[in-house]
Amino acid sequence: MEVKKKPEEEENELVSELKRQLENEHLTPVEKLRLLNDGLNNALNSAAVHVNSGELARLKSQLYLSGVLIHCIHVLSLHPSSLWGDLSAAATLAHLTSSCCVGVEPGPHSETFHRLFLPSVVDALLSLAAQLVNRAENVSLFRKVMDSVGWLLAAHTHLTEKVLSSIHYEQIQVCDDVNVSLLCVQMWIQTCTANSDFLSGLSDDSILLLLNEAIGQLALSSDSTVGGASVRLILLMASQLGRCLRPLLLSFRGLDSLLHKDWRGRGFDRGIDQLIALIQSEKNVVSQSQGSSEHVRAACVIQAAWRSYKTRRRVKSLNRAVSVLQRKYRARRKEQQQQKEAQLWEEELKYQVCVRRQQARRRFHQKQRQLLQLLPADQVQTYLQECENRAAVVIQSFWRGFRERRHYSSTQRHMLRRERAVRTLQRGVHTHTSVKLYISAAGYCLLRLLFCFFQVRRFLQKRRAAKVPPLPPFWIGQKGLTDSRRAELNRQVDEYIATHQSFRVSPEECSCLHEEVQLLLLSVLQTGAQQRMEEQRVEALLAHVHTQLELLRDAPPLSVVTETDADTFLSPSGPVAARARDAHNAILQASRLPWWRMLGDTDAGHVNPLGSTHVPELEEELGGLYIGGTVADKKQTQVDEVKL
Repeated sequence: MEVKKKPEEEENELVSELKRQLENEHLTPVEKLRLLNDGLNNALNSAAVHVNSGELARLKSQLYLSGVLIHCIHVLSLHPSSLWGDLSAAATLAHLTSSCCVGVEPGPHSETFHRLFLPSVVDALLSLAAQLVNRAENVSLFRKVMDSVGWLLAAHTHLTEKVLSSIHYEQIQVCDDVNVSLLCVQMWIQTCTANSDFLSGLSDDSILLLLNEAIGQLALSSDSTVGGASVRLILLMASQLGRCLRPLLLSFRGLDSLLHKDWRGRGFDRGIDQLIALIQSEKNVVSQSQGSSEHVRAACVIQAAWRSYKTRRRVKSLNRAVSVLQRKYRARRKEQQQQKEAQLWEEELKYQVCVRRQQARRRFHQKQRQLLQLLPADQVQTYLQECENRAAVVIQSFWRGFRERRHYSSTQRHMLRRERAVRTLQRGVHTHTSVKLYISAAGYCLLRLLFCFFQVRRFLQKRRAAKVPPLPPFWIGQKGLTDSRRAELNRQVDEYIATHQSFRVSPEECSCLHEEVQLLLLSVLQTGAQQRMEEQRVEALLAHVHTQLELLRDAPPLSVVTETDADTFLSPSGPVAARARDAHNAILQASRLPWWRMLGDTDAGHVNPLGSTHVPELEEELGGLYIGGTVADKKQTQVDEVKL
């Protein structure tokens, strides 16, 4: 009984057998092509029978790791002449190879698989497709190969850039056959439809190349099927990419006019309208952003011009600044050198002066020694003593002159200080005396003015109170109260008293209270009469004060005053006249005293320098003009005092 093998073992045996057969060096390319088709077909069919989908992926990985797929690439890369024109088998091998490359799990060789192996597969497939383009009878084979390329691109998005930049794909695009162009566009449509994330994984350059191909077909081809497929591809790209595609569409100027003029009325007007609306909407947005970008560009240009101008001016100013700095530095250095030379010259001069002075002193001493040698021995001591005396006299004269000058200057300073002190004291005493006199006179006048102001204020208050109408007494009836009304009110009061008799107060007590009230009312009325008399007296005094103030205000000057005019200013009151006369005499006597007599006085109002004996003489001299009258007036004043 035969033991049934596992699927993995069968697949490994198939791959190993296929690899062993391919390693035979005597096989021709056609034999390898057929061997690969049969082996791959059998292996894929055997793996597809199993329910587990992982078996197929494991088989594809085993084919890649064993190197079978590399043999497929070598065979597909051969020229058709080497295959004896068996292009159908080559297309089948291309389809099988692309199927084996989808779903492979290379494991640790993933980077090599994606970067080296897959691009070589795409290059081989496109090479085969380019060879099939030149033969019109091989359209079905070309479609099969392009479907294989699309299937491979849908699984591996990064191969798109390789396809679009391939030389073989450019040869396919150059072909004028309508079917070839249609198949290329359909390949991209199928790829985008099969994988919705295909376009989002592409770079901007790849998307631009793909868009360029679709728009190039619209510009070059006149077939409606190719145009419809191109429009459908662009709309599919716009739906998947969204706003990312709109700026790229604007790079193709005149696309909307091309669609409107050349492709309208071909059976796909709806797609054309959608594409034109998409382009127009993006143009409006771009026009707005372009206006703002133009403003930004203009601002950048202005800023660049201004900064360049500032830089040029700064460079020019730097040259001037350097020249100014150098000039100032050189001037400063020259000045320092001159100062140093002047200092050296001064030091040299001082040194020369010291040297010459020392030399002169030395010559003087030598000459003096020579003279001493000429003198006799008994006269040398006398000569030296005379020299010492003369030197002492000179020194003493200088010292005494200095001492006298110093003593004189100190004495002068002391005298000046004393004179300034005396002047300061005299000035202070005079100021103090003047202030006291002014204060005494001004104080008396101020008191009089304050008293007058107080009296005037009271007078005005009384006048204002007099203008207010007096309130009628409460015991007098209101205005308009008749005798009948008064009798009626008395009757009502009697009725009320009779009805509401008081049990606490008897009628006798009520009559007593009534009499007391009458007495109090009488005393109030008498007091009011006395107050009115006092007010009248105050008003009379205020009127007299006002009269006196008016006389003082309208008084004539002293140069034209007469005795009659002076009598009008005398006070009729004896005490007031006597007090004014004494104060005036004291002020006159104090003003005539020397300043040294006023040093001890603190209050001029309490000092009477003249005494009472000089008052009659002063009155006779002044005629009683400022002291309240003459001698006869004084006697009259004394009589008034006796009467008071």
